[in-house]
Amino acid sequence: MGYTKFCARQSVQKSSLRVSSAVQPQILSTAEFRAAVDALAPQAAVFDCDGTLWSGDAGTGFMRWSIESGLLEREAIDWLDERYRGYLRGDVSEIDICGEMVQVYHGLRENEVRAAAAEFFRTRIEKNIFPEMLALVRNLQERGSEIWAVSSTCGWVVEEGMRRFQVPTERILAARVAVVDGLLTRTLLDVPTDEAKVTSLAHVGIARPDAVFGNSIHDAAMLAIAHRAFPIDPTPALLQRCAQEGWPVYYPALPT
Repeated sequence: MGYTKFCARQSVQKSSLRVSSAVQPQILSTAEFRAAVDALAPQAAVFDCDGTLWSGDAGTGFMRWSIESGLLEREAIDWLDERYRGYLRGDVSEIDICGEMVQVYHGLRENEVRAAAAEFFRTRIEKNIFPEMLALVRNLQERGSEIWAVSSTCGWVVEEGMRRFQVPTERILAARVAVVDGLLTRTLLDVPTDEAKVTSLAHVGIARPDAVFGNSIHDAAMLAIAHRAFPIDPTPALLQRCAQEGWPVYYPALPT
C-alpha cells in the first residue's frame, strides 16, 4: 500500500473528523455487518489487505524492515528516499511511489525476497490479523464465494498474508515486477491502487464484484463498482466518501 494509508480508528470512532454529524455514515454493529454479508451471499468478494484484513501498513513496514535487516543496499535506499521526498512535495504520484517500492528490489533474487517477506509477515504482521475478518473470509469460502485480494503492497508480502486466509496466488492482485532468470527487474506488471484496482479486476474478468471490502480512499474506486460496498475501519478521507455515498461502515475488533 501507499505511504498515505494509515489507521485512524480512534479519531473516526470519536467523531473528531470534520464531517458534519448530520452526514455521518451509519456504523454497523457486528450482528448487522454479518447479516448484511450473509444476505448478500456474494459469489465474488474482493478484499483490500492492509488496514482491512489486518491492522497497520505492511507495505511500508516491509520497506523499513528491508532497510533495517540489510536486504537493501545503501544506493537503493538513497534512491527511494529521494523519490519519497518528491512524493511528499507532490512531485511523485501515489501510483508511482507504490510501484517504486517494488522496483527498489531490482537485481535481488526473487526467492531471497520471498523468504524475507515470509519472515517479515510472520514476525511483524500476522499478529495484527483481524480475527473477525479471518472468520468472515473462511465463512464465505465455505459458502462457495470466490475470494480475491487486491492491494498496492508488494505481492511477496500480500501472498504471505493471504496464505493465512487460504486464498490462492492466482486470486491475488498486488504490486509486481517481472522476474527474469530468478532475478527481480524494474519492469512493473501491476500496481493496483485507486482506479488501477478497478482496472486490475477488469483484467481478470471482474467488472462488478458482489462485495468489496476496503479501508482507504485508495479503495474508493473499487468500492464504488461493487453491488455492496463494505468500508472497514475507514481512514478519514474514506469516511468522508462513505458519508457522501451512503456507505455504512464497520469497525472490527482489534487483535488481542
